[in-house]
Amino acid sequence: MKNQTQALPQADPKRWMALAILCLANFMVIMDTSIIGVALPAIKGALGYSQASLQWVFNAYVIFFGGLLLLGGRLSDLFGQRRIFMWGFSILTLASLLAGLAWNEESLNVGRALQGLGAALIAPSALTIVMMLFSGNPKEIGKALGFWGASAAAGGSAGVFLGGVITEWLSWQWTFLINVPVGIIALLLSPGLLAEGNRRKGSIDVIGSVFVTAALVLVVYGIVTAEHNGWGAPSTLWTLISGVVLFILFLIVQKTKKEPLVPLKIFKAPNLAAGNIALIMLASGWIPLWYFLNLYMQQVLKFSAFAGGVGLLPMTILIAIFMILITGKLIGKFGIKANLIIGLIALGGSMLLFAGNTPVDGNFIANVLPASLLGALGMSLAYIPATMSAMSGAKPEEAGLASGLANTSYQIGSAISLAIMVAIAGSTTAFQTGVDPVAALNEGFQQAFLWSGIVAFAGAVLAFVFIRSPKQTEASNTAVI
Repeated sequence: MKNQTQALPQADPKRWMALAILCLANFMVIMDTSIIGVALPAIKGALGYSQASLQWVFNAYVIFFGGLLLLGGRLSDLFGQRRIFMWGFSILTLASLLAGLAWNEESLNVGRALQGLGAALIAPSALTIVMMLFSGNPKEIGKALGFWGASAAAGGSAGVFLGGVITEWLSWQWTFLINVPVGIIALLLSPGLLAEGNRRKGSIDVIGSVFVTAALVLVVYGIVTAEHNGWGAPSTLWTLISGVVLFILFLIVQKTKKEPLVPLKIFKAPNLAAGNIALIMLASGWIPLWYFLNLYMQQVLKFSAFAGGVGLLPMTILIAIFMILITGKLIGKFGIKANLIIGLIALGGSMLLFAGNTPVDGNFIANVLPASLLGALGMSLAYIPATMSAMSGAKPEEAGLASGLANTSYQIGSAISLAIMVAIAGSTTAFQTGVDPVAALNEGFQQAFLWSGIVAFAGAVLAFVFIRSPKQTEASNTAVI
């Protein structure tokens, strides 16, 4: 098996073209979480959503994406990464067509859920292929992961910009239909560019898959609906309790089953568990940053949708340049742990700047640009080390599982943290009586920034305690292959 897995790296002359397809896929699955943000009012008017039900245009995707990632990683290990990658793109393309042609809210919700299913197959298989292609070359793995990390971070922020452009110049339908031609191109190019990948014999842990997926879906569902139903409402409590019970049952099944979905011994691998926690904390700081920053620019500073998207471009550009050209070198010189800690501290500092320096009468140059660039710098420093840590030590036959865990950590961290921060912002605004509505709204945003920053600082502390100090050469030693 080792000889088979080592046959894929860098000997493949098409590896950089393959990386382009893989990064495009990563960009798309992350972008699909954010591109619909600006289009939501238009969708509401066209399809008759209520204000409460409108959230499911976002949540249907995120819940199924995060809830099915572990299964996607397992399937890629069993059936081959390229095959699952192409299955995922086929589902995502067809689901995007359904969402773009949706005639009512139910059809759009189904389309978004199927998009999440496709993304859950694409993300772990794509990351596993990246690791297979480049892990054997110390000089290339840092650059490859730089492109990979930049595509993910850019997908989140660029999605808002593209959503504004598409909604303003075309229509809300094209926020979904844009995936169709891209998906077709990816499906046509993948057989010639991507190696088939590794396959192993085994069975699918159906019971474990059902338990963990249902648990994650229920927990995320309970949190995202708590803002409307109330945290103490019986529906919220029973949903969360059911999710926790199912997750405990999942752990019991994994410990007793011969071929579990997630062999619990995988968490004994150095840094793997700590790396996944770091990804959760990183997502918990980064996703609320761009989400509330976009709202601050549009709802407080009164930027148009297009202008708000343009305001996020400096972050996207900095992330792309830094991750591709600089982060790998810094990891090679100072190691994974130092860069991860500094990145989380920078991200936390950015959030504190936003919490204390976003007045109602603010402006982009003084109140947005400096803090946003600091946050982008933190993301650029932390994302690749966290991903490498989360993938470290996994056996070759568990590469898909490790990448599924890493993606699950990031996506579930994103969904849960954003739901909590939205609840904090909403409750803060509701308690602001006798003040201007915009000022009350802004106070809620500032509280969300503050608590997101605290989470990022907590992540830095956890990384300092639990991430093992790597040697300088660990930048290339992911130990996945």
